[in-house]
Amino acid sequence: IFRKWELDFAVIGEVTDTGHMVLEWGGDVVCDIPLGPLADEAPLYDRPHLSLEEYKAWARVKPLGDVPESTDLAADLLKLMACPDLASRRWIWEQYDSQVGADTLQKSGGDAAVVRIHGTRKALAMSTDCTPRYCYADPYEGGKQAVAETWRNISAVGARPLAITNCLNFANPQRPEIMAQIVECLRGMGDACRALDYPIVSGNVSLYNESKATGGGSAILPTPAIGGVGLMDDHAAMATIAFKAAGEDIVVIGYNYDQLGQSLYLREIHGREDGDAPVVDLELERKLGEAVRSLVANGTVSAVHDVSDGGLLVAIAEMALGGNIGAELDGMNAGLAFGEAQSRYVVTLPDADALEGLDLPLMRIGKTGGNVLEVNGKPIPLATLRKASDSFFRDWMES
Repeated sequence: IFRKWELDFAVIGEVTDTGHMVLEWGGDVVCDIPLGPLADEAPLYDRPHLSLEEYKAWARVKPLGDVPESTDLAADLLKLMACPDLASRRWIWEQYDSQVGADTLQKSGGDAAVVRIHGTRKALAMSTDCTPRYCYADPYEGGKQAVAETWRNISAVGARPLAITNCLNFANPQRPEIMAQIVECLRGMGDACRALDYPIVSGNVSLYNESKATGGGSAILPTPAIGGVGLMDDHAAMATIAFKAAGEDIVVIGYNYDQLGQSLYLREIHGREDGDAPVVDLELERKLGEAVRSLVANGTVSAVHDVSDGGLLVAIAEMALGGNIGAELDGMNAGLAFGEAQSRYVVTLPDADALEGLDLPLMRIGKTGGNVLEVNGKPIPLATLRKASDSFFRDWMES
């Protein structure tokens, strides 16, 4: 590999099973130390920290309370698609070659990047995820969700999740409330990794991310960024988010319930950051991920997209833009359209009856077709939707 790319290199050692690190110079052993004290047997930090309940009292996240029903779902969708969290990153990825060596199989903007493995039909799928506002409201559930979303994104393209790495970004751990964020996020991550058989194989930590420039001090939101990798046995069966044809059924796999707490809809439309973070059912997560991978592998579904930030209607809008094919949706309300309940996928297929008998929570919500996204009888031209989605980063970077 190094010769192929004309890189200078030298072999400096080999991996052994001795449990020791041995360094030699001029034929003499100059270092021979056991690795245990540096790894599994190393002392653990035990800094003072708040309990989860004490932390929640400190964070003072307000109960959700009543959320007014949307008077215009179409207008709300356009506003959400233009916000920084959801806006298309097209301006960014068009600045570089995202198809290096023709090995990139999944276009930018999908659930996971997919790169072919030379000489085989296999491919690697990769995704990075974290939702800091969840981690602030409930560090335990936020830690679980960060891991679960990479699992979901990798499953959505048809790959089997293998392992994760992480970059743990927090503020000052000498503050008990910040240490509580670290402890609970890691506890949630650990529970998710064990439940999903999805080990952490590497990682790093960045602490003291805060500033006193505001006068009273400011800390970043807890951000345990997760990078996941999965393996696809045959990249020919890879799924993408884009609608493929008109007249197909649109089906949600997973349980739909109002989860407007900590949602982007609540923040962007109503100016509130209230309510509990969504709870991740790890047993359900695993079951649905395995089912979706099977549906992709056998070609039952034509498009797949996980539901995450912004909720169901945002996911469907992204699928419509990906394929430049519209859709007709009925029975939408704010909770269904923009709630951020976890462990859900949107799939399309010629006939939803093909999913009957699979022992999965299913909901048929519409059909693909046309050049508008019609929500409860109100059409949104795809051109208008695309303009909203593409505007933020382009205007920000070019202004």
